[in-house]
Amino acid sequence: MADVMWNGCAWSVKTVHNSNPFHATLARLISGRNSPDYSLGIQNPHANPQATGHAVLAIWNARVNEALNEFNDLRIVAMVRNMELRQFLLFEEEATRFTPADYRWEFNQRGNLEGFNRTGERRAFTWQPHGSQFTIHRQVPAAARKFSINRNVPMLTPDAILASVRFNPNWITIHGG
Repeated sequence: MADVMWNGCAWSVKTVHNSNPFHATLARLISGRNSPDYSLGIQNPHANPQATGHAVLAIWNARVNEALNEFNDLRIVAMVRNMELRQFLLFEEEATRFTPADYRWEFNQRGNLEGFNRTGERRAFTWQPHGSQFTIHRQVPAAARKFSINRNVPMLTPDAILASVRFNPNWITIHGG
């Protein structure tokens, strides 16, 4: 969960590709591996969609709890981007725990589990059993920052980055091949 840490705060950083970031209204934030079988022993996720959905949220909530045990604040920052157009949209929000009873779960035609808000029927989550990928569907806030890069900025080479931090090869030991 904690990709960037500073001064007691941690951020989970997500990037989302969109052909037109300035008009994006929804961002799919992928949390990564989330396996109710591995974590909670649910061997047949299709047997009880509600139980599986509750387990998926329990795993997410446990990750948030773990990060908050180590950091004072946990935030999610999302960058919606189109590299070809050099357009970006950026927003940040608090990483929240989800209350399982607030969602209704059902499998879609492709076999993915979808969680819907009980109030409003908006899809809030998708969980893919075949890869255990958990996705949070977020509305892009109206206050999201939109910006573009107006000129070609040269890409930094790995050697230039290492030189800028005065990297010393003695900092690491390479083992094997």
